[in-house]
Amino acid sequence: MNLFAGLSVALATPFTPDFAVDLPAFRRVVRHVVDGGVDNLVVLGSTGEAATILEAERDALISACLEEAGSCPVVVGTGSNATAQTAAWTRRAQELGAQGALVVTPYYNKPTPGGLVAHYQAVTQAAPGLPVIIYNVPGRTGLNLLPSTLSLLWENPQLVGVKESSGNLAQISEIARTLPQGKTLLSGDDGLALASIAVGAAGLVSVLGNVLPRQTKQMVDLALAGRRAEAIALHQALLPLMDALFLESNPIPTKAALALKGICGDTLRLPLVAASAATRARLAELLATSVGVA
Repeated sequence: MNLFAGLSVALATPFTPDFAVDLPAFRRVVRHVVDGGVDNLVVLGSTGEAATILEAERDALISACLEEAGSCPVVVGTGSNATAQTAAWTRRAQELGAQGALVVTPYYNKPTPGGLVAHYQAVTQAAPGLPVIIYNVPGRTGLNLLPSTLSLLWENPQLVGVKESSGNLAQISEIARTLPQGKTLLSGDDGLALASIAVGAAGLVSVLGNVLPRQTKQMVDLALAGRRAEAIALHQALLPLMDALFLESNPIPTKAALALKGICGDTLRLPLVAASAATRARLAELLATSVGVA
């Protein structure tokens, strides 16, 4: 069984105009995504601006997500560049009832393979029994988790999956080729979901799913079912919006799109600022299409 397979959505975190966490709007985002039929929820990931969420704000977001999740498993982003902080956040996520943790490779420090093994060992020891997904996103961390290092991490039974956001299909293919039984490979990029599934991934952790959860879920399900032509047709219809959601740093366009759909405001915390007029115009154009309003 592949834990956290299918479509997971990395949830955006709405803020009020004065930059406070907007819990009612966050609940609307979660309900919107859950109503779209997604398989798993990820709170406090990169799309959720976890890097600027304060310690005192984390519990309320995790608890609200759990309350709105229904039958969807909730995965909490608990990664930090400090192992002790990551361990503490992972333990707390488990205490609050989360079904899993998403732990990014430590950023800035540039740990060696041995350091990564020790880091994840300390994190899993802090939350015994909690499934942990490794998160490789070298564009944000400055460190690429190579398949050779990942093979060492797989020896830890609590490390159940990897979210692969390297953007390197050859690397994704090698991870899939060497993936141990019972471990889960997840695409971390909407645009590479079909290609990743084709070489062995079991699902997607999506940004697009915030905006169009039902269509994103349908695309993933078609790909996993081997219905190639239908999956490609839907992917091609969604691709312009996938691209538009990265016209500026994630989640700037995502929040603009959610605001255009009336789900939440578009406030971000510094150093991120709201989307440009050009980005908003492009998003409005795409959301006015049949794919955008379905």
